[in-house]
Amino acid sequence: MDQLAEFNFKYNSPIVCAAIHNGHDVSLEISRNLAVSESIRLMEEDPYTERFAELCSNTIIGKTSRFEVDLNRSVEKCIYLEPKDAWGLRTRKEKPSDELISRSIEKYTNFYSSAKDYFRRLEKKFGIFFVYDIHSYNHHRKGENSEFEDPILNPEINLGTSNMLEKWFPLVDKIRYKLTEFDFFGKQLDVRANVKFPGGHFSRWIHNNFPDSACCIAVELKKFWMDEWTGKVYYDKFYKLIEALNSTHKLIESDLLKY
Repeated sequence: MDQLAEFNFKYNSPIVCAAIHNGHDVSLEISRNLAVSESIRLMEEDPYTERFAELCSNTIIGKTSRFEVDLNRSVEKCIYLEPKDAWGLRTRKEKPSDELISRSIEKYTNFYSSAKDYFRRLEKKFGIFFVYDIHSYNHHRKGENSEFEDPILNPEINLGTSNMLEKWFPLVDKIRYKLTEFDFFGKQLDVRANVKFPGGHFSRWIHNNFPDSACCIAVELKKFWMDEWTGKVYYDKFYKLIEALNSTHKLIESDLLKY
C-alpha cells in the first residue's frame, strides 16, 4: 500500500473536502505487529467521513488507518509507538524496525508533497481556496452502558481554526451561523469553534504553506450519528448532517470572491 490517501481533483471549484482519518486499511507487515483489536481501531478512526466529502468535486480521502501512519500529526509523531501516543492504548506488540518506520515516514512525506502540488494548482487557478478537514470524535469513551460526556464540552460540530489568519474569521462565523440555522429535524445543531479541538497538523500545515490563499477549517463531527462501540450508523441523522455540511458550499464559494 504505497498511497495513504486518494486525491481526486477536478479543479472546477475552490473547495476541497478532506477526510484523512477515514482509512481503515493496514499493510500486512503492520497488521502482524498491531496489538490493538480491529474493533477498537475502528472506534478510534473516523469511519464514514469520506461520505461527507462526496458532493465536493475536489477530495482527499484517507485509505490507510491512522494506526499505521497518522496524517494529522507532525512527522515526528505520525507513528504510534507508545500508549501515550494513542489514548493510552498499546498499539504495537514490539517496536517496529527502523526500516519499517522509514518506509512509513516516506509514505507520509509523499502524501504531503502530493497535497502541496494539488493545492498549488488550485491556488494558481482560483487565487484562493477553502479546505474542509473533516473528522469525527468520540463522546462515549467510558463504556457502552455509561453516560455520554458533557455536551457543554462536546458540541455536535466543532470548528477548529488553528493558526489561520484573522482575515478568514468572518467566513468562519458565516459558516457557523449557516450550520446553526440548518433545520436538523426541527432543532438547531450545536456548532461552536475551538471548544473540543482547535485543529490538527494538517490544517496547521495548510495555513503555514498557504497563509494568504487558503482557509482550512477542521470540522470535528461528534459521533451522535452513530454508535461508537458497535459501529452502527443512525442513517437519518447521518444523511441530515451530510446535507447540513453541504449546504455551506455555495456560501463559501460566494464569500471567497471577496478576498
